Amino acid sequence: METEVVKKKKRSVAKREKLAAVKEAAKSGAATSYLKNVPSSPRKMRLVADLIRGERVSKALNILKYEAQHAAAKMEKLLLSAISSWESKNSDVKLEEADLFVKVVFVDGGRQLKRLRPAPQGRAHRVRKRSNHVTLTVDRMPAKAAAVKSEAKETKE
Repeated sequence: METEVVKKKKRSVAKREKLAAVKEAAKSGAATSYLKNVPSSPRKMRLVADLIRGERVSKALNILKYEAQHAAAKMEKLLLSAISSWESKNSDVKLEEADLFVKVVFVDGGRQLKRLRPAPQGRAHRVRKRSNHVTLTVDRMPAKAAAVKSEAKETKE
C-alpha cells in the first residue's frame, strides 16, 4: 500500500510565490501612471478628470489638447505617460489595434502650503496653497463593451 506524502509548504514560501504571481500578472494588462504634488487645487483638476473618465484614449487626448484649463496640459502629459507605460508592458500588441480607454482616473488632495496675507487693522489671513495627486489607468476595451458601442454608433447614423 503506497501512501503519498503531501509536503506542506511553509507560509513564507507560499506568500513569496503568491507575490511573484501577482508581479508576473502585473507585467501585462492595465497600466497606471501617477502625478504627485501638482500645484493646483484638487477641485480644478477633478473638473478635467471628469471630462476624460471612460473615454477612448484618442478622444481623451483631443479633449485635453483643446481644453483651455491649465490642468488639462498636465493631465495630457500624464495620459501620454500611461499610454507609453501600457506599450512597454504589452509589446506584442499594436497600439492602434488595442482600443485603449481611460479606465480609472481620480484626484486626491496633496499637501497644502500655508501662507499669511496681510489683512486690515494689523491682522493676517491664512492662504492655503493646495496641491493634488492624480492617478490614471488605461486598459484595453473589453470585447463586449466595444461591440455594444459600435452598435450604438451604427444605430445613431
